[in-house]
Amino acid sequence: MASNWCCHHLSQKFLFRSPSSPAVLQRRLKFPFCPPHSVISASASLTLSSDFTWDDVDRLSQPQPKQNDSSDLRGFFEKVTLCNRNSEKQCEFIPFVIEGHIVGYVHNGFSEHLRRYEHVFTFPEDTSFGRHVALHPSLNSSEHRTEAIADVVNSLSEKHIPGIRNELYPVTSSFGTPDFFSLERAAAPYFGIKAYGVHMNGYVERDGEKYLWIGKRSKVKPTYPGKLDHLVAGGLPHGISCGENLVKECEEEAGIPRSISSKATAVGAVSYMDIDGYRFKRDVLFCYDLKLPEDFIPVNEDGEVESFKLVPVTHVTNIIKSTNMFKENCNLVIIDFLFRHGYIKPEGLGYLKLLQSLRSGDCT
Repeated sequence: MASNWCCHHLSQKFLFRSPSSPAVLQRRLKFPFCPPHSVISASASLTLSSDFTWDDVDRLSQPQPKQNDSSDLRGFFEKVTLCNRNSEKQCEFIPFVIEGHIVGYVHNGFSEHLRRYEHVFTFPEDTSFGRHVALHPSLNSSEHRTEAIADVVNSLSEKHIPGIRNELYPVTSSFGTPDFFSLERAAAPYFGIKAYGVHMNGYVERDGEKYLWIGKRSKVKPTYPGKLDHLVAGGLPHGISCGENLVKECEEEAGIPRSISSKATAVGAVSYMDIDGYRFKRDVLFCYDLKLPEDFIPVNEDGEVESFKLVPVTHVTNIIKSTNMFKENCNLVIIDFLFRHGYIKPEGLGYLKLLQSLRSGDCT
């Protein structure tokens, strides 16, 4: 029953096919079954290790003959696909329900680890949600829930929830609604909760041409070491607004003072849903643009960025289309920038489908 519920109700997900196929982007059919094989094709982009240098970036960002056709959007579709893998495996997850609200999804396999903690988790079944994960009735406040689940996460860490960061994310049914509790960031995808973040495109205009400041992540970062990244980006933790979080991240990641970062413009959001084993990432990224002074030079303050480089937007476009150098979700935010600044035009094959695909996740 749980599988039928999940496959039937998680119907907002998009399945990606090759843009050369008749349906570049197709809504998931509401059939209560779990297909045995993925329909998402692998990216054809150039695969590199994270040991590449800025010289490699310069070399591979130069326009190639096959990239001269700006109407060819296949490289962009591939990057959206990489952030939305394994949608057909949604039926392997059961809802995580609190006070009648679905706040996440837990894989059947991972739920077996939770069954050991009977004083924290229960597994009821009803007509509304089918079999699902819930919290013990005694955990009736945000504080009690946060503490009890933190004990479980700490017990499961290393073996089942690696990469504990000691950073709390709010658990809500939708953005801006009251928190049910707070959850360790590393555990968020294992409980399938919605996670929010802020990503900022910092750009400069010179002689009518736009350039993006790009960061290269530290090789000792636990996630995506050595990959290319935005000038500023970060998850949205408990107890801080998007705007204030952006100002904080600007100072820590790029040495941008509040007098400049406060001028960043909120320009919308992108979303995606990605399944990887027991992990179900349901992320929404709030996008910002900041036009920087021509003489500004970013300086990393928290050790998470190895170096920065100012790159023409047209060259960034080539990197996204033809390599996997960028951290995967950064591609979506930059593609959104390319739409808004006129680098991707309606003449491109699949223009509206690509635009729509940038919000493939649950944007609530």
